[in-house]
Amino acid sequence: MRFFKNPNRMKVICNTLIFLICSCTLFGQNTFEIDTVNVATTSIPLKLNQTGRNITVLGQSDIKKLTFNSLDELLQTISGVEVQSRGGFGSQADISLRGSTFTQVLILLDGQRLNDPLTGHFNGYIPVTPAEIFRVEVLRGPASAIYGPDAVGGVINIITNTFAKQQRADMINSGSFSYGDNDLINAQHGFYSNKNKLKVGGGFNIIKSDGEHIPEIATSDSTSLESYNTFFDIKQASISLGYDFGNGFSIAGRTAYDDRNYNARYFYTTSTFDKSEETTQAWWNQVRLSKIGEKASTNLDLSFKQNKDEFIFSPDFPSTNNHTTRWFNANLSQLNRLNSALSLSTGLQFDRRSIESNDRGNHSNIHAGLYAMLHFTNSSLNVTGGFRLDYDNNYELEFSPQLNISYIFNNIVLRGAAGRSIRAGDYTERFVSNNLENLTPGRSLGNPDLAAEQAWTEELGVDIDVTQGIELKATVFSRQSSNLIDFVSTNEADIDDVGSLQEGADYFFTQNISSVTTNGFEVEAYLDRSFGDRNRFKLGIGYTFLNTTTGVDEEIISVYISSHARHLVTSNLHLQLDRFYINLNSIYKDRPMQIASAINSTLNGSYFLHNAKIGANVTSNFGLFVQIQNLGDIEYQNILGARMPGRWFQAGINWNL
Repeated sequence: MRFFKNPNRMKVICNTLIFLICSCTLFGQNTFEIDTVNVATTSIPLKLNQTGRNITVLGQSDIKKLTFNSLDELLQTISGVEVQSRGGFGSQADISLRGSTFTQVLILLDGQRLNDPLTGHFNGYIPVTPAEIFRVEVLRGPASAIYGPDAVGGVINIITNTFAKQQRADMINSGSFSYGDNDLINAQHGFYSNKNKLKVGGGFNIIKSDGEHIPEIATSDSTSLESYNTFFDIKQASISLGYDFGNGFSIAGRTAYDDRNYNARYFYTTSTFDKSEETTQAWWNQVRLSKIGEKASTNLDLSFKQNKDEFIFSPDFPSTNNHTTRWFNANLSQLNRLNSALSLSTGLQFDRRSIESNDRGNHSNIHAGLYAMLHFTNSSLNVTGGFRLDYDNNYELEFSPQLNISYIFNNIVLRGAAGRSIRAGDYTERFVSNNLENLTPGRSLGNPDLAAEQAWTEELGVDIDVTQGIELKATVFSRQSSNLIDFVSTNEADIDDVGSLQEGADYFFTQNISSVTTNGFEVEAYLDRSFGDRNRFKLGIGYTFLNTTTGVDEEIISVYISSHARHLVTSNLHLQLDRFYINLNSIYKDRPMQIASAINSTLNGSYFLHNAKIGANVTSNFGLFVQIQNLGDIEYQNILGARMPGRWFQAGINWNL
């Protein structure tokens, strides 16, 4: 009996029981449609079993069965996707795949690069609502041979209804509104119509709260840090249009706006002076012109992004940084079906990015890429090979080859892939704080002389369709990286001619670490059962193991390279009983523990997190729900210092008209 009176042991038991109950599925990849789903992210549209890659496809019906508030929270329900959130509810999040840094995952919106040139911390700002999404595709592993820089750990492609090649005849008019703890308001709505060759889509999203109150913090030197609130105010809106002219010609376009204001204390530093607040506004515009024929298709994609960021480190002294980044991107692609066995995809890409900043200075870069992919298929064997040449006036010329192979034998798919990937430093890594006077210790400092990152990745995997509704997947992989960029704790005496620094102080200075090797494996299991027309049970589990070793001195303290989870388990459960349903999403992470004694903060080595949603469909068009974030009310952090929300209730209505 003494065992059960121990509160820590009881917490472990409760977490384990909850996790075992829900652990089995990351179901959202249309797992049982392997032979019908064509993956767009592979450049040549292929069925999943033809790609030779480990790819997750999350459809609209799957998204409705998950518990989340923002798109970064949606992504963290996918096996192997580690989302290191700051503050929760979409305020800000870093996205990692296969132990990559957050800047090594390429985010696409309808095939167009969304990664922000200022900082990878903004890559999760995806300006669409869940109702606008036709499909989410997650490609694990390198894809620089198709998309160029940043596609090192993988690619996440958000495909919306208006830009999807598959035509939807139905109308969508759905959304939700909820109110919760700390004056939380969470409202989102999306619509889509396809009629008389005209497609119209759009939506808005509002999520805001006063945030949790963080009490006064006692520090290690017997002083204290004042209390604060983790407030956030996020607004998004978008509209898209598409028109089919006939004879294979069509056009689609979107304009979107993203506005955020949030408490950013300890998001980027563990300095006792940190009282950060951040405001961002981003405009996103894109256009696609398409010509689709029987044996060939051509796409011209144009996009323009402007982002304004105001960052106040502390109101106690002058510390406001203002940045405006602009990014124009053009991509021309051609797909040819040469015969029944061969398909060829070729393309040209050009982009120009620039920044105007009081602390980073004014800079601009141009980039161009040329690629070709050839796919061969017969009844069992699929081989895809390709290469890409990239030129940037930051890192000059880079070559990225890729080879993918799959062999289909009855209900078993054997697959393998190997490829090279690259990434160059963004404007923050190259120039952050370089123009600031008398920089305070512990701040980040950019390095203008960074070389481009380079990596080779190899993987082998197997997919087994055990029986109707049951599938198993397993993948082993290895990535060997060189010139990897990370913020490293460096003394002022070892930094040459960069910034205005205090004598003898330590800063997190960006450097190229000589070599890093990441080995790992992914295991996934899926179960889907229906009982009658209105009862359904889906559960499963995804597990990722990672081991990263560096070729640098163990005394070097880096920020991001070793911050990923060594063990990551993601599980989801969906139970539908007539009008009632329950969704339970759980995450287990085990990673290196970190301590910031100056602000009395600890990033624990492991944690369980459970999010739940219980609802009822009152009518065919309206429903009620209760959603609980952090069901176990655990104290945890993903980024050292940035405290994540505790247990948070919200209740609301949803509709589908």
